[in-house]
Amino acid sequence: MNAKIIELLKDSTISFPRILLTHYQSLKITEKELIFLIYLIGEDSLFNPKKISTDLHISLGETLECIASLSGKDLLKIEVMKVGNSREERILLDGLYHKLAFYVVNTETKEEEKTNLFDLFEKEFGRTLSPIEYEIIKGWRENEFTEELILLALKEAVYNGVFRLNYIDKILFEWRKKGIKNKEDVEKNNRAFNVRKKETKEEVFEYDWLSESE
Repeated sequence: MNAKIIELLKDSTISFPRILLTHYQSLKITEKELIFLIYLIGEDSLFNPKKISTDLHISLGETLECIASLSGKDLLKIEVMKVGNSREERILLDGLYHKLAFYVVNTETKEEEKTNLFDLFEKEFGRTLSPIEYEIIKGWRENEFTEELILLALKEAVYNGVFRLNYIDKILFEWRKKGIKNKEDVEKNNRAFNVRKKETKEEVFEYDWLSESE
């Protein structure tokens, strides 16, 4: 997948700067270096410091400083290539492409997970989530509840006919107290509960969820 994204980045002189603008701070580059890279994207890759400094209206010294800095950050490199009977120095941005490809893949994956999770809640609830409910679900992820565990708690709530996030919130934190982290843990906990229920021959509630008000 990364290889395809890198090729798209190389071929697209319109969308690529937008990706760079979004993530340049994560790459720890200065605004001057950002402008420098955007310039290089649309230019011939032949290494010509004088032309670069003239086009960007900066000194030759500043041009060489930018190249050295970006090279030290593994965003570009100068490579000598054989062209016919001669050799040319060319600027390669493969390091930059690889790093931005990582951001693209990582962002798309997170957005897909986020969308799927919210969509499942809205499907089960039969309505659109409110902004506050979105924040609550995001808060569960930030509290390091896995998507698997959140969906298991959702399933538990739906099974009991309760469509409230505070109900699911209590399930999640109760599971955390018990060290429940995945489907196997949930099933094991339910089996243990059923055994105790059978042994005492009476209904046993570990937590009276339904009596809680919103």
